[in-house]
Amino acid sequence: MVLEKLGSSLKETLSKIAKAVFVDDTLIDELIKDIQRSLLQSDVNVKLVLDLSNKIKQRIKDEKIPQTITQKEHLINIVYEELVNFVGKDKVEISLDQKPFKIMFIGLYGSGKTSSIAKVAKYYSKRGFKVANLGLDVHRAAAMDQLEQVSKAINISCFINKTEKDPKKIYKEFEKELDKYDLVLIDTSGRDALSEDLITEIINITNLIKPQERLLVLSADIGQATQKQAEAFHKSCNITGVFLTKVDGTGKGGGAITACAATKAPIKFIGIGEKVDDIELFNPKGFISRLLGMGDLEALLEKAEEAISQEQAGDLGKKFLKGEFNFIDLYEQMEAMSKMGPLNKIMDLIPGMGNLNVPKEMLDVQEEKLKKWKFMLQSMSKKELEDPEVLSVSRIERIAKGSGTEVSEIRELLKQYRNSKKLMKMMKSQDPEKLMKKFKNKMKF
Repeated sequence: MVLEKLGSSLKETLSKIAKAVFVDDTLIDELIKDIQRSLLQSDVNVKLVLDLSNKIKQRIKDEKIPQTITQKEHLINIVYEELVNFVGKDKVEISLDQKPFKIMFIGLYGSGKTSSIAKVAKYYSKRGFKVANLGLDVHRAAAMDQLEQVSKAINISCFINKTEKDPKKIYKEFEKELDKYDLVLIDTSGRDALSEDLITEIINITNLIKPQERLLVLSADIGQATQKQAEAFHKSCNITGVFLTKVDGTGKGGGAITACAATKAPIKFIGIGEKVDDIELFNPKGFISRLLGMGDLEALLEKAEEAISQEQAGDLGKKFLKGEFNFIDLYEQMEAMSKMGPLNKIMDLIPGMGNLNVPKEMLDVQEEKLKKWKFMLQSMSKKELEDPEVLSVSRIERIAKGSGTEVSEIRELLKQYRNSKKLMKMMKSQDPEKLMKKFKNKMKF
């Protein structure tokens, strides 16, 4: 993940606080230096780093420690809160309060505008909005084709004109048709670098279309040069927010955060992978919490809700607590997990898991195992899925051959199922309804 080195450094810094016997001036000075070093190594602007560290120092000096927490916890809380303020403080959601609501995407070549449009289109269409994509990138040869392809793949209407070279004329051509949609996402031209003609074109399009949102697409792997670009775009069309792409990459990421701070435009979406569903509303609290290994329950629950309905979750939960689940239920659970994304990303969202430093290779092995288990379950008959205890030696051999797996792997799946069932039987004396209520209350915090 982008800022992974920053996250590791900050985790080490917080670990020092937790292990310290006393909280004194020496520890505080060391803490500030560690934070400064971590941010500078992640390509964050020097002035912003100094501002942040001064705020942390001032709060430590001025604030009284609440009676309910320790001095160490107070110190960690100040660091957490100031880092949250640094990347945006509050989550800023886009409210589609007009029809059609128009979002214009701007940025340089390679920033990921077209793929970001596809992600936003899918995000809102899943939530019941009627979405259309409009192609106004008249300079890049394959731009119209790419937008058409990604739109078709997610079943979104796409309006383009491959022969017209004036973006204003293209918009006028489709304006009445676009009025039928709830949301219109507009792709604009990019360049290798900022130029006079690009800025003029953006100003003209903005004045004509009057989009309610103007999102600057920034790649998280670009350095501090991004700041000048962001400021120039902001001056030309008053950007209202940022879509930060390639957050799953290995780039430092500080340059993009610096650019957001310079324009005072909040990050509204982040791209966390290459797939069209790899998009999240940017939540500063969750982002920093994840960075520090504290997880992000809000994002985890949102992914879970997208993967499985509340009714399904409740029904499955009751079956598990009563010890009545079978392979069909297990398969449904695996399907839901696969929709939530790769294991390493899910692990980052679970509180405490980010600090375990589980090797990526181990998570990859688990991911591969889940895929194999799905193949095994797909090779079983209805009777075998409903009652796994009927699996004889001959049946296991048949399933192994049909799924391209080993007999030992089928036995491992069966063992896992039986162990889960034993665990649930131990809880059978408990009232499932009460247990479910306890679980829900714990998740509310």
